[in-house]
Amino acid sequence: MIRVVYFLIVVGVLSLAVAWIADRPGDVLITWQGLRIETSVLVLGAAILVVVALLLLLWSLLRAVWRSPGLFANLRRHRRGARAYAAISNGLVAVGSGDIAAARRLAAEVNRIAPGEPLALLLTAQAAQLSGDRETADRSFRSMASRPDTKTLGLHGLYVEARRRDDHTSARAYAEEAARTSPALSWAGRAVLEFRCATGDWAGALALLERGKDALEKAVYRRQRAVLLTAQALATEETNRDVSKASALEAAKLAPTLVPAAALAGRMLAEGGDLRKASRVVAKAWRANPHPELAQVYAELRFGDAARDRLNRIEALVKKTPGHVESALAHARAALDAREFARARAVLAPYLAAPTKRIALLMAELERADSNDEGRAREWLARALHAAADPQWTADGYVSDRWLPISPVTGRLDAFEWRVPLTGVIGVPVIEPEPAETEGETKIEQAELPPAQRELAPPLSAREERLSATPPARRPGRRATPKAEPVIPLVHAPDDPGPDDIEEGEPAPAPQNGGWRKILE
Repeated sequence: MIRVVYFLIVVGVLSLAVAWIADRPGDVLITWQGLRIETSVLVLGAAILVVVALLLLLWSLLRAVWRSPGLFANLRRHRRGARAYAAISNGLVAVGSGDIAAARRLAAEVNRIAPGEPLALLLTAQAAQLSGDRETADRSFRSMASRPDTKTLGLHGLYVEARRRDDHTSARAYAEEAARTSPALSWAGRAVLEFRCATGDWAGALALLERGKDALEKAVYRRQRAVLLTAQALATEETNRDVSKASALEAAKLAPTLVPAAALAGRMLAEGGDLRKASRVVAKAWRANPHPELAQVYAELRFGDAARDRLNRIEALVKKTPGHVESALAHARAALDAREFARARAVLAPYLAAPTKRIALLMAELERADSNDEGRAREWLARALHAAADPQWTADGYVSDRWLPISPVTGRLDAFEWRVPLTGVIGVPVIEPEPAETEGETKIEQAELPPAQRELAPPLSAREERLSATPPARRPGRRATPKAEPVIPLVHAPDDPGPDDIEEGEPAPAPQNGGWRKILE
């Protein structure tokens, strides 16, 4: 609308100017080199306008002829860019869909049309990864890493390829360079943090976390710092008690529900005589996550206390989490140590219908300590053989007796959780012995117990020893357990830096050598 009004105003002004000149006629006389020109003002103005228009047209033609080579070059470049864009788009779609032949063909076409373009290098690397050509992929990523505009992308690709061939030294170097080039890269910071944790460089890991804390949420930062401080405290517990205590106290302050931090801080505070603060730290963690290590630390806060004093202290602790199985186990253990057998039985009574292994073993110990009833003790040992599993420290399918700061399988920080590990067995675990089992079969199963538990059982007969040495699938009256098939196949994306497929029966990869080996011992 504004343009229409502007056009009408211009036309009106020109019309008024022409009318004004027409109403005021005049003569113009030009004499030059013996040439005499006599005309009116209006005609002279029209002639000047025509000449100016002709000059502009001539200038446009000359300019077009002069610029024609560049115009043709731009046209060809535009057409080539359109073809390259279509080839790159179709190539990336082919890579995503897994069409190896189309991906390689389109990558070759892009390299012919637009060699050296960032997306062309990316498509070439992706197609090479999809087809398993590691050398071409590595060469493409190195080309990208040598350019300022694609350096971080090339370093990420080189890092992925180094992880795939288990070259941890090169992978760490690429991640460190990417983190220095662009501190905002989350994958680089995470990778460097994992590498430093794997080698036990807790001070370096903490420094790296401090540099990148602005990119993390406050809760995530506090949790990760608490985990690193706990790892540092465990690693320096025997060499530098002051540093270990300071790290444990700060970790317990940042993450009060972190069990290993609270247990270590409580133990060190108790050793220093600060029993009130130690009990508060342990009790706060116990309310959130009841754990046997916390119960043990809380019971032994005062060195040299009698068993009955420890029982009174545990009774005060378990009141904070009534009805929890860990409360019952801690209470029963303290009562058993204090030889309060009736109280231990009353505490464990609600869980005897479906006991876990720890409950069954504790009941076997209770039967032996209370009434010296070997028969009942053997019965509870048999039930422990088939009882449900208890929670353990688990991360990525790896089960550990102690908490670890990172997963030995994937290197992930703060991966361990206190939960029942996955067994891979389909169905409900058997808790009670089958009615069809004979006494001899029960004794054979007792022979399969660990040495520490087997010593409670009586000696086996000659026939039972022969049957115990026979594989379960070949024993009379027993059926071989069918092997469970994998539910989800392991499939890797083209740019997934995850581990290669692990053959069945092959043990999980061991953690790298480093300063945190002491924690594993």
